[in-house]
Amino acid sequence: MTCRLPDLNYYLNSLAPTPLARVSLDGIVHVHAKLEFLNPSGSTKDRIARYILGKAWREGRLKAGDTVVEASSGSTSIAMALAAAQLGLRFLAVMPEGVSNERVFMIRAYGGGVRFTPRELGIHGALAETARIPGAFLPRQFSNPENAAAHAATTAREIAEQAPGGAIDAIVSGVGTGGTLVGIHQGLRETGSPVRPVLAKPVNLGGGGSDVECCSFSARIPGVVDSVSEIFRNAVLPDLETVEVPDDEAIRTTRALIEQGFPVGPSSGLNFRAAEQVARRMGPGAVVVTVFPDRMERYFTTELFAPFK
Repeated sequence: MTCRLPDLNYYLNSLAPTPLARVSLDGIVHVHAKLEFLNPSGSTKDRIARYILGKAWREGRLKAGDTVVEASSGSTSIAMALAAAQLGLRFLAVMPEGVSNERVFMIRAYGGGVRFTPRELGIHGALAETARIPGAFLPRQFSNPENAAAHAATTAREIAEQAPGGAIDAIVSGVGTGGTLVGIHQGLRETGSPVRPVLAKPVNLGGGGSDVECCSFSARIPGVVDSVSEIFRNAVLPDLETVEVPDDEAIRTTRALIEQGFPVGPSSGLNFRAAEQVARRMGPGAVVVTVFPDRMERYFTTELFAPFK
């Protein structure tokens, strides 16, 4: 059975805004969290999937039946698989061995394919493999400036409209491709907001973890990498601050957020804990914004859910 959206132009040009929620775990320090797990595939990567594929479609570089291939260990591949299914495209995710089964299942459920590369080669091995697939459209999330542009055009504008007073003091985020932090910072600066960029960096003090991501700051916080993204390396981020968060603390924070009703993954715990530190230092009245990037269901078989089994 073949189904297509009744209005392709609507799909290519729209994505419902996600809420900006005021969140506190101690009742004292509050952070404004962009609830990106409410996007259609469950992550902020829906924004770049729709933006990149939609732009290529409008420009005639993509058409129904074409194949899209992306190197990604998780959320981007899921978002691309969903977008491809809705646009009548074929999709192949190239992923390092060792990602959680849930992510593979979701990609396949949307009709996408999965090709694994050796675990020890990490995301670099997956990137090299995509270049060997002829005739495919490559979004190239780690180097494509449209990644950050998607967040500047959509996420940042939503935050500017939703934040109290419209002025944001700091934007806090971990770095996968870097598109979220770079794009939101650029977009907010364009609105005149004197926003300060803050990198949330996990520190692996726990010495382990069942959900291994290669080339990462901490192998226990999926999707947060330090040595791949050209977007982040080449970005102009004046006064960039780095806040380190032990991975155990990030995972505990994620569980606390889940128990408060936010169905999020480990990067949300990392982002919140770092943003909380920034908000505490800046003092009452400061508007500190972070992102809850993805939903919890892609982590059911990881250590995040060990206490709930």
